[in-house]
Amino acid sequence: MKLRDIKGIGPKTEELLNKVGVFTAEDLLHDYPVGYDECQSPVRISEVRPGSKCAVCGLVKEPPVQRRVRNLTIVSVRISDSSGLLQLSWFNTQYVSKLLQAGHRYVFRGTIQQWKGTPVMSQPQIFTVQRYAEIAGSLIPVYSLTKGLSGKTIAKAVRELLESGAGQEEGLRDEALSGNDYLPAAMRKELELCSGREAITSIHFPESAEQVLAARNRLVFDEFFHFILALRMLKAKGEEAENVYPMRAVWETEDVIASLPYRLTGAQLRVWREIESGLSGGRLMSRLVQGDVGSGKTIIAFLALIMTAVNTYQGALMAPTEVLARQHFDNFELLKQQQGLEYLRPVLLTGSVKGAERREALRRIQEGEANVIIGTHALFQEKVAFSRLALVITDEQHRFGVKQRESLAGKGRTPHTLVMSATPIPRTLGVIFYGDLDLSVIDERPKKRKPVKNAVVDISYKDQALRFFRKQMEEGRQVYVICPMIEPAEELELANVTEEAASMRKYFPEFKVGLLHGRMKNEEKNRVMEEFAAGSIQLLVSTTVVEVGVDVPNATVMLIENAERFGLAQLHQLRGRVGRGEYQSYCIFMAGEQSESITQRLSILKESDNGFEIAEKDFALRGPGDLLGIRQSGDMLFRLADLTRDGKILEKAGEVAAAVCREDPELKLEEHAGIRRSLEEYLRADSNAIVL
Repeated sequence: MKLRDIKGIGPKTEELLNKVGVFTAEDLLHDYPVGYDECQSPVRISEVRPGSKCAVCGLVKEPPVQRRVRNLTIVSVRISDSSGLLQLSWFNTQYVSKLLQAGHRYVFRGTIQQWKGTPVMSQPQIFTVQRYAEIAGSLIPVYSLTKGLSGKTIAKAVRELLESGAGQEEGLRDEALSGNDYLPAAMRKELELCSGREAITSIHFPESAEQVLAARNRLVFDEFFHFILALRMLKAKGEEAENVYPMRAVWETEDVIASLPYRLTGAQLRVWREIESGLSGGRLMSRLVQGDVGSGKTIIAFLALIMTAVNTYQGALMAPTEVLARQHFDNFELLKQQQGLEYLRPVLLTGSVKGAERREALRRIQEGEANVIIGTHALFQEKVAFSRLALVITDEQHRFGVKQRESLAGKGRTPHTLVMSATPIPRTLGVIFYGDLDLSVIDERPKKRKPVKNAVVDISYKDQALRFFRKQMEEGRQVYVICPMIEPAEELELANVTEEAASMRKYFPEFKVGLLHGRMKNEEKNRVMEEFAAGSIQLLVSTTVVEVGVDVPNATVMLIENAERFGLAQLHQLRGRVGRGEYQSYCIFMAGEQSESITQRLSILKESDNGFEIAEKDFALRGPGDLLGIRQSGDMLFRLADLTRDGKILEKAGEVAAAVCREDPELKLEEHAGIRRSLEEYLRADSNAIVL
């Protein structure tokens, strides 16, 4: 269903929605809020604290005062209650002068700031006492926006879609909207899940935090269930258990290990022997290698590619981004040159490889001349024909889709599979999430790297951080600044890359500041990351798209703003972008909100650099209170699900998927008709479905 078919959405609004990744009615329903603005009861003026957002009910003592300062019109007024006085200010909002009348009471809602030692509420919303009483305690959805698009516009369109019965329209996947839930009522009751329609409605228009949690649980279940079921159905198509590409252990890999300019850790050697044994064994290898950020997974992948090539087969390494694929290719070429491995014939295949270069790469792959193929999703395209593809390695594999994986597996006989992941999830959940993979863990880090120095600070540290940035950049180093949002979000005072990049450019005119986020076109993202990797960009302002990124050994500082809005496992992944070179590196976790629980959570990052340990502690501390995390277009694979915090839901989804497959492996039973239709739509519509 097209967006313009929804009442109230015209060409201009449709264009703005496209900018935030919403192209269809289904996209709109699943454009979940990034948070909720809770209208809390008013507090006394004496109770306001700098940095806090609150509502106060006060008497306007005198008419507002309006003055001009340079190109700004400032409107000020003082209000009072029985506990004290509070100054309020608005900028370029002259209508406030006419709206507020002396001698009347209003409710003002905004953030308290400190001005010359005195609390001031800046840019507050204005309500009549009666109106605020009506909305007090309610949760207002806050969406990821772009300039010209308001949260009210999105909420109105979603409500129109829900109320118009659009769930019955052809092409809209959510059967639940028409009351035809793919999960039978008895199953929902047993799983303690609400209906799909109730979940969609409550996630957008909740009446309580409990409703948000119930809605989120159902939607997370759906995400996990579809993924696991799709994976099991794919496996059931008849993947061969026999090793059709038998290999022998080769001395060439031993030479490479002995000639490396560094020694492999004991964990790396152990995992390599497990892979070597798997490739030379009697059955097909399907192995997951889990290793923390910086544990040295890439060299293990390279050894597997070398062993495959020496055995006269082809090996493919897929990376989630073009920049990372190119880095892998360059590093592999460097290893080849340093070690004199002329029998290796690598080729790079990404979306930007075009024309004659692309035709030549395809020829080399098809004729078997290239025995190591490194690339992105471009490896899945129909025109890519392999000669003897025996090994497929996926780096951060959960970013590849079911259809893509199926396509690659169909390009030859079933190859060995090696999955590389830095996602710190427990083994029991890994078995569900990754399927029946053998598990290897690199639980040791190379000793050559200096530990990253960490600091947990509040926003008052910002000026000091900026001075530290300048000092580092003057010494030739580079800096990351991570923000949770792309653009400002109504009612959520969170750092965003658009405004932060503009601010950094003004503050550091002598340095080049780059901007990176998930809504940018791939070509633009690649260009920015290449410039940062090359050192021509000194400071990069980015969302979490750098979480899986290239190695920039010269980057020594990372500032993560509004750090309390991220899970600790994700913060740990982000921190892994620094500390990858010879220089001392630093990570600054800046909290936009202050509380004992936030400080306790973030302090874990100062105490540990073990991703698995951090994830477990984070899960224990966060609980269900943190209802929604920041999601940005292009940043995350799942819309809501989080492997490090939704373990119990993952287990449920895995149990149900397994039971369905045992009872009805082809989904032919009438009672599973809804599940079959839902899965078909999932595979047809969701190119980002997770898979091995």
